[in-house]
Amino acid sequence: MVSLTPVEIEGFTFLAISVELPKTTLLVVTSERGYIMCGALDVGLLNERLKDRKILAGRAVGVKTIDELLEAPLESVTHEALNAGIIPGMLGKDALLLML
Repeated sequence: MVSLTPVEIEGFTFLAISVELPKTTLLVVTSERGYIMCGALDVGLLNERLKDRKILAGRAVGVKTIDELLEAPLESVTHEALNAGIIPGMLGKDALLLML
């Protein structure tokens, strides 16, 4: 099943996406500029093979719900996210606010 849900953070609306797959669930919260995602996100791939796209993204591991993703510290971020002031250890919800 796929679910799309609006999520509000400090008066701004983001889109939460959950994709239920066998034995795992993909979790993403996105703005128009970037996104945070569960451990399935390959930050290395984005930084190396897709670097010309300048993708603004962060990854949190060990999360099982959208709420956990928002409250979790980011384990890794893309180079473009670093350029936007988003750093590893920052909470997902705080990173999203920098992606507006």
